[in-house]
Amino acid sequence: MSLIMVINYLLLIICVLVGVAFVTLLERKILGYIQIRKGPNKVGFMGLLQPFADAVKLFTKEQTLPVMSNFLPYYLSPVFSLFVSLIVWLVMPYELGLMNFSMSTLFFLCCTSLGVYTTMSAGWASNSKYSLLGSLRAVAQTISYEVSLALILLSFIFLIGGFDLGLFSLYQRDLWLLWFTFPLAMIWFASCLAETNRTPFDFAEGESELVSGFNTEYSSGGFALIFMAEYASILFMSMLFSLIFLGGNLLNPFYYLKLVMVAFAFVWVRGTLPRFRYDKLMYLAWKSFLPVALNYLVFFMGVKSLCFVLML
Repeated sequence: MSLIMVINYLLLIICVLVGVAFVTLLERKILGYIQIRKGPNKVGFMGLLQPFADAVKLFTKEQTLPVMSNFLPYYLSPVFSLFVSLIVWLVMPYELGLMNFSMSTLFFLCCTSLGVYTTMSAGWASNSKYSLLGSLRAVAQTISYEVSLALILLSFIFLIGGFDLGLFSLYQRDLWLLWFTFPLAMIWFASCLAETNRTPFDFAEGESELVSGFNTEYSSGGFALIFMAEYASILFMSMLFSLIFLGGNLLNPFYYLKLVMVAFAFVWVRGTLPRFRYDKLMYLAWKSFLPVALNYLVFFMGVKSLCFVLML
């Protein structure tokens, strides 16, 4: 039984990595059409082999190493970052095969919190003041928006009465949660953008004054691993948004169409919105998202308590 679970997980990881490759192609194609130009269209039919060409180029480039860096954390941070992004996929509530977590939401929150340490160690181990400043700002941003994510998830835990993500599929057979928690869905989506360092919250990787944030000293393979971790997180957040707000059975192909549409929204936002003003970043997290998430949490706790009283 354990061997089957390992094989299932390895198959899932392979599918996620192939998905990551084609999400990068999808992004470049969509951004091309948004900017009224062609995306990648030379390598293979309609550019379909472009992600593999990029992978070969990145992993065969010479690995440069800053002389003054702390070698072990510098080298291991991108690896651990990708590992965390892939291990979190264990929480997918399969109908058959993979393990069923009864505490999958807690496991998800633990894994997203671990991502902060990889960013911090990558910036610190590079032994460059630019990388360190970039990582500190990235960590501050990630932690701030994680609070809203955790509170929104807690609201739904109260609503469905359990920590298992599989319960979301059961509760949404007749009606999507999106329809009556639309503000929460929008806050969740914006927090996911901040959590994965995407536009308009891409300060961690796009600060001109900080020379590309925490990954300044990374090139070739190390940069590719950070890049893959980010896109694996985008795919996972798309899956989670589909599961929590749009319901669906993982054996239903329509569910994966919803996942792709959410991933498309990530790219659409990148092609449409300018970067956020830095002084407004924490204002949005603490004075806008947090009060709404807390109000919904209190409301759902009240609804659940009322249901219990009426049942008695």
